[in-house]
Amino acid sequence: MARMSHRGITHTKVAKTKVASRDFRLSTQASRRRVGESGRTAECGGYFVPPEDWHEPTGNTGSNYKFIYQSPGEGFVHILTEDEIRSRLSELPEWMIGGLEVVQLSRLTKKKLSFPCYGMQWGAAIYLYPMDESLIEYFPHPPRPEQVVEAKMFGAVWEEDEDGFWRLEWTEDTIRDFYLNNVLIHELGHLLDTRNNNYLARERYAEWFAIEYGYRPTRRKQMADRAAKKVVRRHHHT
Repeated sequence: MARMSHRGITHTKVAKTKVASRDFRLSTQASRRRVGESGRTAECGGYFVPPEDWHEPTGNTGSNYKFIYQSPGEGFVHILTEDEIRSRLSELPEWMIGGLEVVQLSRLTKKKLSFPCYGMQWGAAIYLYPMDESLIEYFPHPPRPEQVVEAKMFGAVWEEDEDGFWRLEWTEDTIRDFYLNNVLIHELGHLLDTRNNNYLARERYAEWFAIEYGYRPTRRKQMADRAAKKVVRRHHHT
């Protein structure tokens, strides 16, 4: 799940946010990495991606997957904790995490800023990347309709500023919801997709998987919780 830097962004805007502009889930970008000739470099949608700490599959899969924490980097913050990730994945059927070996909260380095990502999948590992501590992302162009829809699904807000830039504003709750019920589940969908080799087909599957097993179940639970509270209040007043 990639957020591509826009080369046209001004230095002033970058300095203000401490990070290059990040696009919001471009459909033409890959959210997984493929091993390059060196075995340690990665390629994504035709763009160079700085090397990561790649974790080769070992066969140690399932609920005992390894968790790795790296400091997010100056000016950045990891959105999820180990407990939140383990709790969310434990809600899924066992077969869904049967092939998972590593979940890593990765550090965002200067080199990685050239291709910032929300998350990615490689082999049996899932990598989640930090956000700017302001929880605001800047873009030189207005969002596309599908970007507006997805942001609205998770409670983020698009606004145009006085300089003509567009910003995507999150709160702690909305970005946590997005990472838990979209980014994490999206990357797990890539890990489970053993049928599709074509990038677009893989991306469509991961998007479907994230909505089916991330977004919809949590919304049904929220609706049930709200309904239960209404019943309790009605009974309380009778």
